[in-house]
Amino acid sequence: MKLIEVVGYDSRWPEMFDAEKEIISAALGDNCVAIHHVGSTAVPGLAAKPKIDIVAVAENREKAIFDLEKAGYSHRGEWNIPLKCGFTKRGATDVNLHLFFDENHPEIELNLKFRDYLRANPAVRDEYAAVKIKILEDESAHQKADGSLFPIYTVRKRKFIDDIIRATGFDRLRVLKCATDNEWDAAEKFRKKYADPIVKNSDDHEHFVLYRGVEIIGYADIHIFSKTEAELSIFETSDEESRKFFTDVIEKLMNVRGYGYLEASGVSGSSEAFGGSIPLRG
Repeated sequence: MKLIEVVGYDSRWPEMFDAEKEIISAALGDNCVAIHHVGSTAVPGLAAKPKIDIVAVAENREKAIFDLEKAGYSHRGEWNIPLKCGFTKRGATDVNLHLFFDENHPEIELNLKFRDYLRANPAVRDEYAAVKIKILEDESAHQKADGSLFPIYTVRKRKFIDDIIRATGFDRLRVLKCATDNEWDAAEKFRKKYADPIVKNSDDHEHFVLYRGVEIIGYADIHIFSKTEAELSIFETSDEESRKFFTDVIEKLMNVRGYGYLEASGVSGSSEAFGGSIPLRG
């Protein structure tokens, strides 16, 4: 168990970001589209974990991964965001790097709106700091949450963070891998009339929820048979727009994973779950 540390704002954090931005920009070269300082260290006056969060956008996925690893960043996978590449770097400056391949990705806009809202609202910023410190008074906050990629500390912040996101007016569609109690509960409700209960952290299933803003409106279950074969076994959304967005994300994700393209036309356009499965084979 790694202990989580939240410290007072450090005026050196923007300088640390600038230094890492130069390293990332040099590593990516012409492949680089954008680099942003996000997270709590990007908000003057906000207490934070002393790790610089950076969002970067590149065009070529494989080249970006190769070049960033050469520059000292360790590739850690998607975490809970499909089609993202997460990297960490530990040393004189600790960095969490979130790499995307679409400048219009909803998670980029969400992070920038969240950052800018806290910058513009010092009272909310200070309330957020107090929430963090309060959560860490419970020793269990350092432990990993059940069925999650993240510690209880991160999961317990979500309600406050969601309230801020609502206040920003952000309401775009976005897809996340199930990682919190709220997401697992929503997934169970979507699938209970179609399939057996979910086994969290199963090696042969991946569970995704579709959000509009911070409200869950859809669910998908990908059944994995091997490194080259999988199927979309349950799929449910509320309308045509969300169905298209959700299937587009799954199609791209399966292509990156090497399963080939999803036949999106085979998914029902209604709000009913899709049963019988769609093969996804490389």
